[in-house]
Amino acid sequence: MDWGTELWDQFEVLERHTQWGLDLLDRYVKFVKERTEVEQAYAKQLRNLVKKYLPKKPAKDDPESKFSQQQSFLQILQEVNDFAGQRELVAENLSVRVCLELAKYSQEMKQERKIHFQEGRRAQQQLENGFKQLENSKRKFERDCREAERAAQTAERLDQDINATKADVEKAKQQAHLKSHMVEESKNEYAAQLQRFNRDQAHFYFSQMPQIFDKLQDMDERRATRLGAGYGLLSEAELEVVPIIAKCLEGMKVASGAVDAKNDSQVLIELHKSGFARPGDVEFEDFSQPMNRAPSDNSLGTPSDGRTDSRTPNRIRIKRWPFGKKNKTVVTEDFSHLPPEQQRKRLQQQLEERNRELQKEVDQREALKKMKDVYEKTPQMGDPASLEPQITETLSNIERLKLEVQKYEAWLAEAENRVLSNRGDSLNRHARPPDPPASAPPDDSNSSQDNKDSFEGAPSEEGQDTPIYTEFDEDFEEDPASPIGHCVAIYHFEGSSEGTISMAEGEDLSLMEEDKGDGWTRVRRKQGGEGYVPTSYLHVTLT
Repeated sequence: MDWGTELWDQFEVLERHTQWGLDLLDRYVKFVKERTEVEQAYAKQLRNLVKKYLPKKPAKDDPESKFSQQQSFLQILQEVNDFAGQRELVAENLSVRVCLELAKYSQEMKQERKIHFQEGRRAQQQLENGFKQLENSKRKFERDCREAERAAQTAERLDQDINATKADVEKAKQQAHLKSHMVEESKNEYAAQLQRFNRDQAHFYFSQMPQIFDKLQDMDERRATRLGAGYGLLSEAELEVVPIIAKCLEGMKVASGAVDAKNDSQVLIELHKSGFARPGDVEFEDFSQPMNRAPSDNSLGTPSDGRTDSRTPNRIRIKRWPFGKKNKTVVTEDFSHLPPEQQRKRLQQQLEERNRELQKEVDQREALKKMKDVYEKTPQMGDPASLEPQITETLSNIERLKLEVQKYEAWLAEAENRVLSNRGDSLNRHARPPDPPASAPPDDSNSSQDNKDSFEGAPSEEGQDTPIYTEFDEDFEEDPASPIGHCVAIYHFEGSSEGTISMAEGEDLSLMEEDKGDGWTRVRRKQGGEGYVPTSYLHVTLT
């Protein structure tokens, strides 16, 4: 079934329908254009969001970048950024494949439709003109017939009139004959015009207009097919990026699984482990005998030579870092302002960096020497003397870097000795905590006495460690620190040694400081009092 046969008399209907089809095509193009704007705005917002949460510092200068949590978050940000790129790709594909191409196609369809309807209107106009000519010839034939009839009646009346002259009768007869001849001519012209109109009308309805309608049908079907393909491009643009988006989502899932809490804890230790020895016991100073009192060599904050701080002649300045506040320190080249462990790590980094620079300069010197040899053997390739300034500068850099390497090696050796010394002091100062009982709590009195003897028997080396604490020139403030968790005593413990605290089985305690690797944990009792208890005697929960 086709339009030319079935809709031969629906010219206006076809005109409205084809116009509606082109309007629908334009509406879809406009819809896709607004869709691309939405995608572009979405992608832009995602990129701005990623940019907002990206760290400001480079990864090498940001200690937080070493934590798996931060690395996973950065990976998620990168995946979101890649996801935004895929949304931009969808917008670009829709803009090019749908908006531009369909808009161009719509213009072509409009031009083709205009040509077809112009051709149809010309055919209609020609048929209307032929019909007008037919009507004119018909009216002329009718008019001539009436005039011929009147002329014949007049001639017959005069012929029967006895009073009419012969001349009047002959004239009337001649007039009637002339009118009769005109009727024959009008008849023949009307018949010819009628035949011509019928032929044109048949051609119009059975050939000319059906062809035009069939062309319009073909045009409209092509437009509908192209529009359907455009509908498909909307989903194809999405399907093309689905694999990449799936990879982005998979990357986010992998990032979530890459968080390693234990490793992050170890990283924190590596980043901030000071290497300082724990403070020794503060000895009792008897102020009841001021004349016989002498400064204690083992007191924290008192120099080993016995001199007291001239700024506070009436009291001992006890420094309890790391529990107190630290001074703002001046950064030094050998990083002596840092704790021993951090100083060692920074010196190690600087030494490795200097060694890399030194190797780079050595490689450059070798390359310049080889180039100089080539220039000497083949002068047309270059002047050997032009390389002398670079060689001289390279040698100067090598000497400078060698001196810096030696300097950092010496500082690193001192730092390592200091760390080892502090570790030895810490092991000597602090007794090993008691092991948890196998089935029932041990005799606390004996255990406490053993711990006490172990503490008292540890050699005192406060004089050697005094410089560590004098770097932080702040008095210990007794402001209570905030708990970092809570714990429950699994066993009874009698804290009779100095620095320890007693606890009862099942007692709830506030966690003030985690185990630093020596087997002791600092806690606070609800009724007051703070000290160390064996870590193995506790069930700890961090907040």
